[in-house]
Amino acid sequence: MKMMAQQSATTVSPAGLRCYSLKVNGEEREVTSYRDTSLLLVLRNELSLNGPKYGCGLGECGACTVMIDGVAARACVIPAFGVRQRAITTLEGLGSRDALHPVQLAFIEEQAAQCGYCLNGMIMTTAALLRDLPCPSDQQIRSALSGNLCRCGTHQEILCAVKRAVQLCLQQAEEQP
Repeated sequence: MKMMAQQSATTVSPAGLRCYSLKVNGEEREVTSYRDTSLLLVLRNELSLNGPKYGCGLGECGACTVMIDGVAARACVIPAFGVRQRAITTLEGLGSRDALHPVQLAFIEEQAAQCGYCLNGMIMTTAALLRDLPCPSDQQIRSALSGNLCRCGTHQEILCAVKRAVQLCLQQAEEQP
């Protein structure tokens, strides 16, 4: 198959597949997809990053939430090709097994999961919220999470986890020189 060069180091096959790189979790990753393939499908199917979940496919449930340049975004409705110059963070890139992000730790401590399907969206949305608003009010927390659906009924535990995450983030900020 003959590849033709395009702008910004993107190559296009005669079938319309594009080869380009994405900056995911701090690393440049080479991917191949059609121009309109969703970021969610590229993350899960090409990069084996399964934190973001496929829920509704319409950007309404929040299961697929990632951060793009620090802002919570629904990966199921964003073409991957359109974010190739941006920093993408998935649940896998938020923290590590040895150094959990405070939000991840808070959700574990508060046992804020039942089936766990909404967990990715809740954690990523919370991390984005606390990045911009370190001490949100209860109403601000509820508003930020209002687009993330949880069908298991762990809403109270999730709210407790977000409040715990606020404490952990503030402690972490105090400990840094």
